[in-house]
Amino acid sequence: MTVWSDLTGQDAAIELLRAAAVAARDSRSSADMTHSWLITGPPGSGRSNLAYAFAEALLSGEPDGDRATGIQVEARSHPDLHVLATEGVIIKVADVRKIVERSHYAPSVGHHRVIVVEDADRMTEQTSNVLLKELEEPPERTVWILCAPSEADLIPTIRSRVRSVRLQVPSVADVADLLVRRDGVDPALAERAAREAQSHIGMAHRLATSAEARDRRAETLRLALQVRSTPGAVITAARLLEIAGDDAKAIAELRDAEEREHTLRSLGVAPGQAVPAALRAQLRALEEDQKRRATRTLRDGIDRILVDLASLFRDILVTQLGASVELVNLEIADEVARAAASATPARTLATLDAIQEARIRIDANVQPALALEAMLVSAIRRPEPARAARP
Repeated sequence: MTVWSDLTGQDAAIELLRAAAVAARDSRSSADMTHSWLITGPPGSGRSNLAYAFAEALLSGEPDGDRATGIQVEARSHPDLHVLATEGVIIKVADVRKIVERSHYAPSVGHHRVIVVEDADRMTEQTSNVLLKELEEPPERTVWILCAPSEADLIPTIRSRVRSVRLQVPSVADVADLLVRRDGVDPALAERAAREAQSHIGMAHRLATSAEARDRRAETLRLALQVRSTPGAVITAARLLEIAGDDAKAIAELRDAEEREHTLRSLGVAPGQAVPAALRAQLRALEEDQKRRATRTLRDGIDRILVDLASLFRDILVTQLGASVELVNLEIADEVARAAASATPARTLATLDAIQEARIRIDANVQPALALEAMLVSAIRRPEPARAARP
């Protein structure tokens, strides 16, 4: 199995980066290779997965990677791999300056020093300018890999100094195949998870492997279809926040436990062994980072709910218009049909607009409860009264 095996629907990008890894290994001069890359694509397309696969190929000197390097890259413990990421709203200038300083070190064991900047779109203009100086004159044998939703999310001067690799949304079939092949998921469940996640690889994996996640999503859609009044919208908004909180907590507990295990292993502490007093400061720092991340995780959970609701009302609109397009939420087609009969297409479009507006408001730090309440008011469905037949 190669380093690229966990990626799906991105054959052109994989071919390009694999060829670049071969060129980086065989180049006699640093001028013969590209030192700065930008991987763009919609959420769930596999930007960071592709970045780390490319990093493994560069670090190992093997275009298909090797097992030892792959284990270190997955654990983010390779001495020549540095990651700049944030769970906050922006990437701080101080963090960029620190990673820039590390970029000047020569590789210690790998063929290159690789720096991956996740969510590069979270850099302010001031922060971007700090990074820009490094991209203009990159250190020899250092490769920068930036990830962002689109090129437009970065300032023009950075865009002009990187080589862009654009990812596409993988098909439902491709994502389902990955879940079956990589995670051993039943094909029918894999297809449903990929479809309901709208080809978002990470979300599809979660839906395919967690019955609780599937139940929470089903409840979200059911609640939205049952809103009949403004008071009902307020009550439903409160319950949606609870669902988002439960989902965020489940994700955080799993991720936090894995991070703690990796940290203890890197510090040389065996499972079940007491943490020495000299190492407790590092563990406390990790716990503080995890607490700060909790707010962002909750916001992400709320956004996932809004994306699911958008898929529901998209299905309602498709049904109203009689379009020959497959439903995302195929398993509740009967409920979708009843909801479609209780409103006009114009009203459904207004609800879709309200969902997008709620996402924008929450991202701008509006209280999530208020944004959800306003959105759900537009989602009220009242069955049309039956008209008496004319004599």
